[in-house]
Amino acid sequence: MPMFQPSKTDGVVVAAFDGSGDGQVLDLDTAVKDGVLGGVGGGVIGAAVGEKLDLKKMIEELDLPEIPSVFICPISLEPMQDPVTLCTGQTYERSNILKWFNLGHYTCPTTMQELWDDSVTPNRTLYHLIYTWFSQKYLLMKKRSEDVQGRVSELLQTLKKAKGQARIQALKELKQVVAARATAMKTVVDEGGVSLISSLLGPFTSHAVGSEAIAVLVNLELDSESKTNLMQPTKISLMVDMLNEGSVETKINCTRLIEKLMEEKEFRAESISSHRLLVGLMRLVKDKRHTNGILPGLSLLRSICLHKQVMGLIVSIGAVSQLVELLPALEPDCLELALFILDTLSSLPEGKAALKDCGNTIPNMVRLLMRISESCTQYALSILWSVCKLAPEECSSVAVEAGLAAKLLLVIQSGCNPVLKQKSSELLKLCSLNYTDTIFISKCKLTRTIL
Repeated sequence: MPMFQPSKTDGVVVAAFDGSGDGQVLDLDTAVKDGVLGGVGGGVIGAAVGEKLDLKKMIEELDLPEIPSVFICPISLEPMQDPVTLCTGQTYERSNILKWFNLGHYTCPTTMQELWDDSVTPNRTLYHLIYTWFSQKYLLMKKRSEDVQGRVSELLQTLKKAKGQARIQALKELKQVVAARATAMKTVVDEGGVSLISSLLGPFTSHAVGSEAIAVLVNLELDSESKTNLMQPTKISLMVDMLNEGSVETKINCTRLIEKLMEEKEFRAESISSHRLLVGLMRLVKDKRHTNGILPGLSLLRSICLHKQVMGLIVSIGAVSQLVELLPALEPDCLELALFILDTLSSLPEGKAALKDCGNTIPNMVRLLMRISESCTQYALSILWSVCKLAPEECSSVAVEAGLAAKLLLVIQSGCNPVLKQKSSELLKLCSLNYTDTIFISKCKLTRTIL
């Protein structure tokens, strides 16, 4: 096999990469300038940098998804920082190939040829090519980051003075920048942008300004003070108005922001004890044209359900029957949230009554047993137990006719949680009270022998 042979031609370093796939001779400046290895056009910019950039740091900070294959060590499959070439012409990261030798291997890991010379030769041309390529990417990233930070600062200054359409445009651009760049989020927070944007929300704020401001805030890290500030009644009232009257995107952003505020320890249940808030939330959950609002809507409703003071209000707006009717069309992640909400509401007397009065409660719960997840089965069983316990004769008969007995036997025979099995056994006994043994066995679709 020909060895790697660095040479000089007219003062320009070139190298043949034997084993890289094409044996092509690469000129460093030309390779990067012409984009042979995916370089960003414009020649070698690394040489113009005032300070020496650390290759290891650049590789770690960039974390690029695609890197030229010639830069990758065949042993570690990571970018090389100190490439060396063996007598076979194959190139490896120095530390990796030395570990290979220390393990007693005297072959080339790629070709498995025995080595007639165990010396390693620094591949300086490849090192410079790697260094230049990563330098370009790194400096471009830094420049973009600095540009973003500068633009964010300008936009925040604009918001302090601008009004009307100029304010809306500044917020729109800030929303786009924050959504796209993590550095922009940090700059907004570091420069007091959260307080500034929060101050734009109030009783006289137009929905045009409010929707853009909330779209920015929902993507930021909010500290305790910021959350407390946003929990002012006038600001919550504005969010509720936009939840009812805004675009789907605005409704979702309001929902997400309110849920984020509820994570604060000082959050007061009175802030969400609003008939208008809950009605707007249910409208979002039921909107069949915009199904992307179902998950955030149910997620907020779940958080609200954890506050006992508001549970009765949720039942009073008819949420129980509406959620029951939605169940068959929900995706698994939404389905689990909806069942959790219904199970939580079933702890109230009025919640149990609402579940019993809804004609599809029992059939829908029976269908969900052993179909989605153990959690869904647990919630459905709990709901069925609450309803059947409330009116044993009426509801148990309906449940058995819907196929509950056979489903309960499946749960008992499965490898699920012992608590679920126990609950299933108790519910099975409750359902059997209205039937003779023979009839009940037939309802279970089993023979006496199997039972």
